[in-house]
This record gives sequence, structure tokens and C-alpha cells, in this order.
Amino acid sequence: MLALLRILAMAIFIILSCIFGLALCIVRPFHRNNVHVIASWFGSMAKVIGVELVIERAPEVAEVGPALYVANHQNNYDLFTLPAVVPQNTVSMGKKSLKWIPFFGQLYWLSGNILIDRANRSKAVGTLDKAVEKIKQKGLSLWMFPEGTRSYGRGLLPFKTGAFHAAKNAQVPIIPVCMSSTKDKIKLNRWNNGKVYISMLAPIKLSEDCSAREHAVRIHAKMADKIAQLDKGEKS
Repeated sequence: MLALLRILAMAIFIILSCIFGLALCIVRPFHRNNVHVIASWFGSMAKVIGVELVIERAPEVAEVGPALYVANHQNNYDLFTLPAVVPQNTVSMGKKSLKWIPFFGQLYWLSGNILIDRANRSKAVGTLDKAVEKIKQKGLSLWMFPEGTRSYGRGLLPFKTGAFHAAKNAQVPIIPVCMSSTKDKIKLNRWNNGKVYISMLAPIKLSEDCSAREHAVRIHAKMADKIAQLDKGEKS
């Protein structure tokens, strides 16, 4: 019964968020803070699924300007956890197929997020170039999932290099966002699903002496270590 009530609550929430979110985006389409506002709505749903979010941010994050945020991507519950830490002046990059999801796809696009065609390499590169220009010209930050897919309990998957090429070209730091593992942790028929830890690490400047691949490997290792620490319930 509890699981059914939660599924119903999530469905109603998503429908209402799409309605009010689309209204917001029609009034101010592609506004620089649409994503932050709507993300805060979704992040508030963590309590509904029985999760307490424990959030920590490195002090240096408050001082940084435009940056490229990279986060681990686990499952569909990410929709109600990670958005809680999406900062102002930030847009995300998602797969082009999202636009075919009724209402949500339109909301995602009108919010100012960027859609990328991963199946077409030349188009994907062009989209990354446009994202870099957006960072430079509008002073926006970009949020990406460098694994390129959900991990579904397989640990932190190898990173693709697109995010690191973009950060180097835009000359902005990478800010890793690490969330503790949620596989088998969130059960909709359980009242209390415990704590989920989210840690925003200090900005990392990318040296021109290293390739995007080298940066990807190094930051992957750093994030994997932090996630392992969070899984033990430890904070920095």
C-alpha cells in the first residue's frame, strides 16, 4: 500500500511540475535559473520516497563562477535526489531522445537544458561546441553525467571524455558531485529508506598539459574513492 501511495504521489508531482514548469518556461523561456528552480522542486521529493539527503559542499564551491559539474548517474531515483544540489545559473546536458517524453521533454528543453544526439558523433561534437559558447558568453555552468548512462548498481562506470573536452575548451574548472550508492537502498514499500549522501567536491582546474582522457581517468578515480567513503556513511 505504501509503495502504491508513493507511486501515485510521484505521478501527481511530475504532472503538476510539468504544468507549472511549462507555465514558468513560457513566461521566461530559457531563463538562466529555470533549471535551478525546477530542480529544487524535484529535490524536495526525496522525503516522499523516504530518503534523508545529507549534503556537503566544499567551501571553495561558493567562490567559483561558471564551472562544469560532473555527477554519478545510478538509476531513476536520481531524479529526486541529485536535483537538490543543482546550483543557480546551471543547465544540464541530456540525450536527444528526452524530447519525445510527453510534457517532460518539452519542459526539459524550454528550461534551457541542452539536448545532445549521442548516436551522431559530428552532431554531438557540434552540440558540445555550442555548450562551450553558452558557458563563455552567458556565464552559465553545465551539469553532465560523464558515464553517459545509468550504472544500475555496477559501480562508477568509465567516463566518456566529452565533459572534459568541454571544460578545457571553456576554460572552466570541473566540480565533481558524488552521491552514495542507492542500489537496493530505496524501497517504496519501506517507510524509512535512510540517508543518501551527496558531496560536492572542490573545483579542479584542468591542466593543458594533460589530455581530456587523462583528466577523465584521474577524476573518475577521485570520485570512486569519495563514493566509497560516502557508502560507509563518512563525510569529509
